[in-house]
Amino acid sequence: MQVGEFRWELFRKAGLYRMHGSQPRRSAEGFTLVELLLVVTIIGVLAALVVPRFVGRSQQARETAAQQEIVGTLGVSLDLFEQDMGRYPTTEEGLEALIRPPGQGDAGTWHGPYLKSATIPRDPWNLEYRYTYPSQLTEMASLYDVVSAGPDGQFGSDDDITNHSASQRNSRETTSRLQSR
Repeated sequence: MQVGEFRWELFRKAGLYRMHGSQPRRSAEGFTLVELLLVVTIIGVLAALVVPRFVGRSQQARETAAQQEIVGTLGVSLDLFEQDMGRYPTTEEGLEALIRPPGQGDAGTWHGPYLKSATIPRDPWNLEYRYTYPSQLTEMASLYDVVSAGPDGQFGSDDDITNHSASQRNSRETTSRLQSR
């Protein structure tokens, strides 16, 4: 068998050419353009229905994470600080007092650091939490405020996330006081 005959035999066995003539034969294993367009359309419709549901979940997950960090991690750490020191950190000392002893001469009763990390955590939007003591968001002077600016990044707006429930918070006036600081 010569080289030319060998190639012809390969083409014939692969079904690319008919035995009688030289017209290419259509393979039954491929997809038509209509079939491909139908699949792409179905995938597009499914994506249009499913993706918006997950986008909202991402924002909700960030808000929940901020609330858990404020109430859980920072809240427990502040309560441990208060047990050791007999007081909460002042607004000036801030959350830094949870990782470094305050400079008020009572460092002997400080048994920190009260956080596992060497830095104060940031909220899910990579902004700093705002801490004030005594509370400016409630009528109770014995409470403190830990606030995340929330998704919009602005303190004093309706999407702020705090350590207080809505029933503990004061009117909008105290929120604006916090915003002006």
